[in-house]
Amino acid sequence: MAVKKERIEKEELKIVKKTPHALRGFKDILPAEQKYWDALEAKAKQIVLDYGFEKIDLPLLEETLLFTRSVGKETDIVEKEMFSFIDRGGENVSLRPEATAQIARAYINHGMFNLPQPVRLYYIGPVFRYDRPQSGRYRQFNQFGFEALGDMHPVLDAQVILMAYNFMKELGIPVTIQINSIGCNNCRKNYKVQLVNYYKTQKHDLCEDCKERLVKNPLRLLDCKEEKCQAISEDAPQILDFICDDCKNHFVKVLEFLDEVQIPYNLNYHLVRGLDYYTKTIFEVWPASQGGSDQENPTAQGGVDNETKKGQSALGGGGRYDNLVEILGGRSTPAVGASIGLERVILKLKELNIEVPEKEKRDIFVAQLGESAKRKSLLLYEMLRREGLKVAECFAKDGLKTQLEVADKLGVKYTLILGQKELSEGTILLRDMEAGAQETINYNKVIKEVKKRLEL
Repeated sequence: MAVKKERIEKEELKIVKKTPHALRGFKDILPAEQKYWDALEAKAKQIVLDYGFEKIDLPLLEETLLFTRSVGKETDIVEKEMFSFIDRGGENVSLRPEATAQIARAYINHGMFNLPQPVRLYYIGPVFRYDRPQSGRYRQFNQFGFEALGDMHPVLDAQVILMAYNFMKELGIPVTIQINSIGCNNCRKNYKVQLVNYYKTQKHDLCEDCKERLVKNPLRLLDCKEEKCQAISEDAPQILDFICDDCKNHFVKVLEFLDEVQIPYNLNYHLVRGLDYYTKTIFEVWPASQGGSDQENPTAQGGVDNETKKGQSALGGGGRYDNLVEILGGRSTPAVGASIGLERVILKLKELNIEVPEKEKRDIFVAQLGESAKRKSLLLYEMLRREGLKVAECFAKDGLKTQLEVADKLGVKYTLILGQKELSEGTILLRDMEAGAQETINYNKVIKEVKKRLEL
């Protein structure tokens, strides 16, 4: 018994000593990667500023009911992918799996229907889905989204698509827009009946997931990535043959606006979205090599071949959701929006070898020798920083050689060196890092001299 107890204690000790790691599907974004995130955030802010959108920050945690009512109880997101739990107060809460439902809630909660319409909002931040981790897909990932609420004009659909397209284009990523209309709730009813009737005749050839979709969410049958199900979808009824005149006219106008601004798009009759709140226009942003259309042939019609569909990985997508605000208890409020997966965009930037701006370089490095000089250098650093100069240091190191090596790696133009001799004489050494030459200058004139050298 004593031996067994000792073994158990050793095993428990191993567990205690084990170094924690990031959870599966979660990752650290290290300093070397931050240049990509900085570039995407800068581009996102430029785009939304150009189109008059304002930022909104939303909670990461919400009532689970918000997503079951909006996204849909029988969607994959709600059934399989949400991080939900009962909190200490007994509330059923979830980490947000998407942000559009939150936007609609905030629109209602804060009485935004009293503001000039449409209300244009954007967000950047993490969302959470318990999905199978793979390349470009994590359980915590980041989205850039923009939503326009309070107007049903088709020009807003086109403008949201244009924003998503321009975001990619200005980053250097060639893309095409996959677009479809799934109509309104009324005209979609008849289509669902016809779709189910068609798939029932093929039921024995469907994958297990599609057999379940046939009962719960038939539109998702068209989106299956299984090869045998894709082949079946080729002959399925097309929703554009069933939509009502109002939905058809709306969609035609959206396409006319896209034609006017020469946005390359593909009419993809099999395109559906995995959230129940969508109505009318829906779209996805695909890399151009996958999109079935290109700049020379900006408008294509029909579906997408099975190989393309199978390998498809959308960089973003969105659509109209005219019923969502009302579903959540607000007034009838038409709306349209889009979201872009930032991890997937970064992956595509790397795949295409697209360079992004490096971290902003420092102009001045402050080096020191001795404790008294270190204290004075700390003050000098703050003086230079307050003057708007880009400064670097390595005060934790004492040796001058080590500090100069750091300065060289940082690529600074000048290094200021303060030692005991300079401190007693009221001077400081200014070293030109490229030429290797250095000169002694008056300490009190160092800022003026540095600015002169930097032509500031």
